[in-house]
Amino acid sequence: MISVEALKEFFSDIRQKNADAGAAWSIDDVCRWSFFFVDEDDQKLTPVAKHMESLGYTTIDVTEPEDDEDPFFYLQVDKVERHTPESLQERVQELYAIAVQFGIADYDGMNVVAA
Repeated sequence: MISVEALKEFFSDIRQKNADAGAAWSIDDVCRWSFFFVDEDDQKLTPVAKHMESLGYTTIDVTEPEDDEDPFFYLQVDKVERHTPESLQERVQELYAIAVQFGIADYDGMNVVAA
């Protein structure tokens, strides 16, 4: 499980990277959040994608394993929204629960970009 402390550090790191790069967007504003689920069976990710769409997410892609060392398919779903470390931690807990509910290998993390 991702802790609030880890998410605070994630937010701080993104703020610093954006400042260093002169980026025009802030992680503290509305952003495009990508969330990832993984399983060795891509068919098990289809119902997860449909469920996430029913919750307002957009399915982006299911990527195939690149090699035998990483045998997982990755489902990416996106949602445009604003988060704080605390609200993101609540979201992450929900996503871990969805992974358990659908019997897939795991919820695998997130990424953020400008909306």
